[in-house]
Amino acid sequence: MSRLPISLITTFLLAACAAPAPQPVADCAPDKPCPSCPPPVVEPAKPAEKPLQAADWPDIPGWQNDDPLAAFAAFRASCERIESQPLWNATCVSARAADVTTAAAARAWFEAEFRPWALVNPDGTREGMVTGYYEPLLKGSRARQPPYLSPLFAPPEDLVVVDLAEVYPELKNMRLRGRLQGRKLVPYYTRAEWAQQEEGRLDGALLWIDDPLDLFFTQIQGSGQVVLDDGSRIRVSYADQNGHPFKSIGRWLIDQGQIKLEQASMQGIKAWARANPKRLQEMLNANPSLIFFRELPVEGSGPPGALGVPLTPERSIAIDPRIVTLGAPVFLATTWPNDSKPLQRLMLAQDTGGAIRGAVRADFYWGSGTEAGNLAGKMRQRGSMWVLMPKTYSPK
Repeated sequence: MSRLPISLITTFLLAACAAPAPQPVADCAPDKPCPSCPPPVVEPAKPAEKPLQAADWPDIPGWQNDDPLAAFAAFRASCERIESQPLWNATCVSARAADVTTAAAARAWFEAEFRPWALVNPDGTREGMVTGYYEPLLKGSRARQPPYLSPLFAPPEDLVVVDLAEVYPELKNMRLRGRLQGRKLVPYYTRAEWAQQEEGRLDGALLWIDDPLDLFFTQIQGSGQVVLDDGSRIRVSYADQNGHPFKSIGRWLIDQGQIKLEQASMQGIKAWARANPKRLQEMLNANPSLIFFRELPVEGSGPPGALGVPLTPERSIAIDPRIVTLGAPVFLATTWPNDSKPLQRLMLAQDTGGAIRGAVRADFYWGSGTEAGNLAGKMRQRGSMWVLMPKTYSPK
């Protein structure tokens, strides 16, 4: 015997209540109202949880096991940019004066100066996505010659950037990017549109790279080191962007049925590109975002992040600055790439990223080169986060 699924039966019942058949007037006694379906119960929308909620040190898994000396040094570096702010001034003065040479001393200093706040998603959950990034190592030339045929561009002269915070302070960190068409500001060229006119812009190329896919991943990472054909080495760092949102080429390949979800790593994408060279530009164009670079010397522990200080390998993260204050220490509790082994350590919020949105969301900086790239390309873990703020801080 066949029977209807419960969900289908429920649908029929709801439909009956939504549109009841009219009843003859004669069937309803004057002192007894006609039967009717009860009014639907509408649950009020639950307000979003506050993104920062008070916590205590024992709430943080791994706090007692981490060696925060490197994080203490990274915080001192952040003070170069944040010390002038009233929120951070006293803490930075304390950091410069503190005699911290052991893990225990560093931990005690953080506990004395800060209070932990748990980062919470709007729905009240406390776990989010932790990805990884790194500084690629490229091969390039200052001249266009085989095999250096892929141009790396500085910001073009026709890119117009409007800082909205100058007019609307509440829109801090918000910028419009476009180009002038007569007297009208219109969206700037997408990656695909740029590729169609690229030949006419080659005079503006900063460098020439030997591998277009390596160049693409450098755009995603936001920086890279380039070994030039004369043996010298330089760093290229994010200078601007075309204003279009980042879209994952891994997701595009999955949606196209070209790879499976578990293959959507940097390594898997490169393998597909090697097997399908004629579709390379089509795949790259699936991401309309285009990054422009500036040249820097190779110095410090890493490329400068959004805070303007060099990133520290395995101690710097990119966060959403709308929720986490740039320069703040953040304790991250996650796992190693493609592993269940705990990765619990104090990090510094020193960078941002176009795809880093939300309270419990971080991009873990692994460092430079191939090994760092392998770890970053595999990292897609769940994690929890606690931001450490000066004891005088109170969230709005």
